[in-house]
Amino acid sequence: MIKAVAATGQLGTGFKAHTLAEAAEGADFIGCDAGSSDPGPYYLGSGGTQASDEAIARDLELMIAEGVKHDIPVLIGSAGTAGARPHLDRTVDIVRRLAAKNGWHFPLAVVNSEIPAERVVKAYRDGGLTPLNGAPEISEESIRAAEHIVAMQGPECFADGLEQGAKVVIAGRASDTSIFAAVPMMRGIPEGIAFHAAKILECGAASVVERKYPDSMVALLDSEGFTVEPPNPDMACTPQSVASHTFYETADPFRLVEPNGTLVTTNAVYTAVSDRAVRVTGSAFEPTSDYTVKLEAATLLGHRTIVLAGVRDPLVVGRIEHFVDATSAVIKGKVADSLGLSEDDYRIRWNIYGKNGTLGPFEPEAHVTGHEVALLIDIVARDQHTAQAIGSVAWHTALHQPIPEYSGLVSHLAFPVSPPAIAAGPVYEFSINHVMHIDDPGDTYSLTIQNL
Repeated sequence: MIKAVAATGQLGTGFKAHTLAEAAEGADFIGCDAGSSDPGPYYLGSGGTQASDEAIARDLELMIAEGVKHDIPVLIGSAGTAGARPHLDRTVDIVRRLAAKNGWHFPLAVVNSEIPAERVVKAYRDGGLTPLNGAPEISEESIRAAEHIVAMQGPECFADGLEQGAKVVIAGRASDTSIFAAVPMMRGIPEGIAFHAAKILECGAASVVERKYPDSMVALLDSEGFTVEPPNPDMACTPQSVASHTFYETADPFRLVEPNGTLVTTNAVYTAVSDRAVRVTGSAFEPTSDYTVKLEAATLLGHRTIVLAGVRDPLVVGRIEHFVDATSAVIKGKVADSLGLSEDDYRIRWNIYGKNGTLGPFEPEAHVTGHEVALLIDIVARDQHTAQAIGSVAWHTALHQPIPEYSGLVSHLAFPVSPPAIAAGPVYEFSINHVMHIDDPGDTYSLTIQNL
């Protein structure tokens, strides 16, 4: 029997300290995912983190304290949100400071999964890259232009660190499931069971009926299946809640692709064993000889300025798309005249919240049904100064844009902040979304042991 503990769904989002303490009793390891591509390409491109250092340190300190207390390993994957070298170094620095503060001494495994652009260029030339759905077109030039390229690791990097004696493993970009599948697979748990349990664990308490706040989750794994139960008595799992999390963030709810094969849940059975716990059996795994790692990269696109404004005038609200089109044309003319910029020098987009700001062209409602809308003007230019200059033209033009129903100078917009043009910083785009075919799982990461 293996007892696996997920501290929370993402490092830095928090959990109840007493819940983790309860979960850690008799546990074999504590794991936590620290990243995602969900927040977009900014973090991978910039090297920044979604959570603050203080929030990350709070969670890590509680996790490592339980690991030290019970002499069990602590595993972190996708360090610092995007898992590139800057994110990894930042997280490792936090661990080192916590160890010094608390007088902890343990071997720390550091797994770097950022790979050089030239390695990817070679794979591209050799036909070793396969695009995923929606992947951008790539070239040798676009590969080299990326700020950071990471290879999403499987469970092997965590097993490698543990086999070398590490008590804490901090890994760069890694699959969510790899964090929680490594130890069970090392202990002989079948891959299908290990990966399916890992899939349920990776978001912490997200598989409960109602997750009111982030918290921990426990899975007990054996050779026949696994049982999940939240250590927080205020939460409960049901067969429906656990099965639904199996479907979460998957292109195919029954076939979940991992670097070394595919988790198959077609015949999985979810059975309530109490009013809070669920037993899962029937999970299978199809191994592959074609080992692949997903590559992610982000490239600098420019710098952003945004303008947020409210519109409540019913005459403008009723013709809002025409108003936006007419205003946009005037802005482009003014930018050309006053700033000497062509439309190729910048990008301007409008989101109309209250009409189709969320779904855009896929919005089924043809007309505005509310009494007001919000306009988000999104401007991207080569540098922040230029984006701000365009933003100033944009908000002032939109404020006084005439409509046929009025004569004289009118003002249509209400700005919630001053200045209306807000500098939003550098903008990145995902530039690689491919899998790379490799001969050995260790080909795309490097591991070092630091004795703290």
